[in-house]
Amino acid sequence: MFEVVFCGVSLAIVWGAMAERTKLWVYFAFGAIFTVVYSVVSHWIWSPDGWLFSKGMQDFAGSTVVHYQGALAGLAGAILLGPRIGKFGHDGKPNAIPGHNMAFTTLGVIILWFGWFGFNPGSTLSVDFGGVGFFAYVALNTNLAAAAGVLGAVLTSWIVIKKPDLSMMLNGAVAALVAITAACAFVAPWAAIVIGLVSGAIVVLGVLLVERVRIDDPIGAIAAHGMAGVWGTLALGFLALPSQAERLATGSGGLLYGGGFHQLGVQLLGLATVGAFTFSVSFGVLWAMKKTFGIRTDPEAETAGLDVSEHGMWGYPEFYVPVPGGYGTESHGHLGLAHPARSTATAATTVPVPEPS
Repeated sequence: MFEVVFCGVSLAIVWGAMAERTKLWVYFAFGAIFTVVYSVVSHWIWSPDGWLFSKGMQDFAGSTVVHYQGALAGLAGAILLGPRIGKFGHDGKPNAIPGHNMAFTTLGVIILWFGWFGFNPGSTLSVDFGGVGFFAYVALNTNLAAAAGVLGAVLTSWIVIKKPDLSMMLNGAVAALVAITAACAFVAPWAAIVIGLVSGAIVVLGVLLVERVRIDDPIGAIAAHGMAGVWGTLALGFLALPSQAERLATGSGGLLYGGGFHQLGVQLLGLATVGAFTFSVSFGVLWAMKKTFGIRTDPEAETAGLDVSEHGMWGYPEFYVPVPGGYGTESHGHLGLAHPARSTATAATTVPVPEPS
């Protein structure tokens, strides 16, 4: 059951990076293929018969298996799709396409943070797995890292972009949760704080870097799940407690505890092989889909919004004036751009907007 949920989470990361310009059928077709890719990698790392498991790769709840994989496939899709209309100006500078409701976004991250206690501590599969208190130990590390990620992101955004940006703060929490996912069962609480702080900085710098190379990632998935996933996986090579590695019978202690470079080498090997396999297969499959049937929506459909063009309804009615009857008006799109003229029949049903008194 956990594997099904984790695979769904990984796939959701892919769709975040490809959001707002992908045809609906791609979600179904690529989703089926990615499920196979995910299953191969999860077998490598989590199955007792997996080759990376036999080498001692440490990834307790999926910084690599779930998050790094999803970000890699999302990166392949974002490259092949190209940026959303209006994301980059003629001078190459990125334009902000803000979220619909930052209050709802904040609530969503808080819910996700709470849900992560099912993701990480839940991966112990038992409150007394490895001894009473282990579930709480994993939960403590998870929470400490997330809180530190918020602080790391706020401080970094304040220094780099001169504002304590709320969206960066929220991504800092997510990035820290991603990074601690691999390490939550292996590191000391102080190390969880370090992992979280660094993750917050990574996500801010990562989002800016991705924009600089003109890759459009609407939710920051490549930075929050990919770069943070890499950091969380590598951090174990430095910070894994020998006692926890022995307790979980997975790998060895990190460099800081006299374990040498062995564990770091195993973590690097895992990242390299998973990265090469996941990205190459994802890019190849999506490239073939692009060349045969096309994976990107038409400009008119994208500008109107996929809620309207793909599903025939408004996801955010306040963007469409008047409502009901605003479908097809000159400036009802998410970007405020004009669209093809409505038919006479459609125009006749439009309800006029009353003038303000």
